Amino acid sequence: MPNLSIKNVPEPVVEKLRQCAAANHRSLQGELMALVCRAAKIGVAGPSDEEDAQSQVDPWAPAQVESGWLTVEQIRAERRAAHPQPIATGPLAVDIIRRERDAR
Repeated sequence: MPNLSIKNVPEPVVEKLRQCAAANHRSLQGELMALVCRAAKIGVAGPSDEEDAQSQVDPWAPAQVESGWLTVEQIRAERRAAHPQPIATGPLAVDIIRRERDAR
């Protein structure tokens, strides 16, 4: 598999990439691979008009989710919409964990 190398990257850019990688729970290498793959899918030529500019992928945005998959934020929003109030009944998580631990 071919290797790519980028030389003389400014430190602020490297730091931003590290922050993005951490936010996406990836290594720096994994974050770079995700950016390169996304860039390859949209091509290297810039948008030809205003409509294309709005539809172009933002390389700093979180990774796009494949069709049929939901992000954690989307799942959370669905749960909040279905159950706006916290569940007041039922066992506490700490009690469940203690019971499971003590059963061993």
